[in-house]
Formats: sequence, C-alpha cells, structure tokens
Amino acid sequence: MHKFNECKLKISQLRALVAVADRGNFSSGALDLGLSQSTVSHAIASLEEELRVVLFFRGRHGATLTPFGEQVIQEARQVLHLLEAIREKANQEKKLQSGQVRIVCVRSIATHVLPQVIARFHDKFPMISVVIAECHRYAEVEQALRENRAEVGFTLLPTTTEFEAWELLRDEFVALLPPSSIPLDVPLSWEQLANYPMIVNQRSPHHNTTIYEHVLQFGHTLKIDYEVREDSTILGMVKQGLGATVMARLAAEPIPKEIQVRSLPVPLERVIGVAILADALLPQAIFAFLSILEDVWHSQ
Repeated sequence: MHKFNECKLKISQLRALVAVADRGNFSSGALDLGLSQSTVSHAIASLEEELRVVLFFRGRHGATLTPFGEQVIQEARQVLHLLEAIREKANQEKKLQSGQVRIVCVRSIATHVLPQVIARFHDKFPMISVVIAECHRYAEVEQALRENRAEVGFTLLPTTTEFEAWELLRDEFVALLPPSSIPLDVPLSWEQLANYPMIVNQRSPHHNTTIYEHVLQFGHTLKIDYEVREDSTILGMVKQGLGATVMARLAAEPIPKEIQVRSLPVPLERVIGVAILADALLPQAIFAFLSILEDVWHSQ
C-alpha cells in the first residue's frame, strides 16, 4: 500500500495547481508563473502521482478541477498565503537589522520619557540608531516633522490634521512656592498665588498664555517680576524665596525638596501626544519604536 509522505509535496507543485485552476488551462497558468507549459504540466502530473488522485479534467477547452481538486485548492491557497506571510515577516525582520529613528521633542520629554524607551528599543533592535533633536517649543517640533528632519515628534494636543497623533500622557500644571510659604495643611487659593512675585520662562509663551488665561477665568492675574530663559534658573530662584512659578510638572522635574509643590485651586493640565506626518511612508523601524514606546509608557 502506498504511504503518503507529505514531505514529497513541493511548493512549485502547489503554485502550478493554483495557477492552472485560476486560469483554466495549462498554457495561461504557465505564462503567469513565467514557466514553460511542459514544466507546469510535469508539476501537476507529479503532484497527481504523489497524491494518487486526478486533480484536473483535461480537454480541448482547457483544464477544470475535479471534485477532489475543488476540495484541496483552498488548502493549497492557504499554504501559499502562509508562506508569503512568512517571507514578508522575514523581510520586515531584515529591515529592522539596520536603519535610524529620528525623534524631535522638548527637553522634558527627552529627559523623562525617552531614556527608558530607547533602552528597551536598543535591547530589541541593537543595530538601529536613535537620534534625538531637542527644541525649546512645541511649534519647533511640528516644523521639524514638516521639514522631514524627524519621523517622530512629541507635541501638545490637539494639533493640526496634517499630523497623525495620539495621546501619550497628561501633565498637570503645578504651583511651585518658596520653602515654608504656606502651611502644608492649608489649601492654596488664587489670592495667595496672586500675591507672589511670579517667575516665568520667556521661551515658553504658549504655556505662559495658557496659565494666564486659566487664572483670569477666576478673576485674578499673576504679577510677573522675573523673566528668565531656563527652567533650572526658575527653580533656583523659587528655592531662594525670590518668587513663585506655575509650571508643568514634567518640565519642573526634578523639583528640589525644599520647594512646595501645590495643585492649582482649579486644576489645569496639558496633553502631550506622539505625532507623525499623516499619510507619510515611514520605515518599519519607526513603527517598531512606536510600539515599544506604547508598551513602556502604558506599563508604568
């Protein structure tokens, strides 16, 4: 008795089977495969011999599948589809053996968000380099994406429709007060905050406007006494009792332990998102980086 040995089946035979079935004759099937008709005929004949069944009815008008042929054609298609999927995965893996991911962001993101993500990314894809460009403003981040100076950017949401963006985190604006300003068990009021000399970063006009408009809603304004260019300078001045400030917590970190950190009387937050150019044709390495970013950040 003949024992069926599946190892003798060849991929070329299955390709011939599908091609002839699709075209309805051997010559057209051979043309699609870029082979001679005799080669395709031999592949089908050897497959039928191996299976000990007839797969096609041959005639002057072409070739049609037998009832058994109809039964196995879908399995043959599935096998070829799975092989193509394996080949595609292999190609994608080869693409991830080299390349570069270019990121643009502000300092707080580069300091507090990216290091852990990049470390995990390098563990998995050691041959792909990561380049970080730091900006002072989120508008500069978006411009860098437009000019193709980076593929991935971190910006404030909502943004414009030219970007595909999704939320990464929400960052609270907090009042940073000099040491021993207000007893810790006393909630901060708008009146108390308005009495402090304010220290602001002149390179953050968008945030300054956001805070000003938020406070104004409740009938108060903040008196700006100092304008500086570095967040670290602001923290040093607050620590020395020269005034207070309102900053996004992520931008303020690490906050000296002497400084009081208070939520605003009515909370205010910013939404930071990850952005890429909409409809951009991006390398596979970019999507690998975004996947690891999501896994790392949402596991915290």
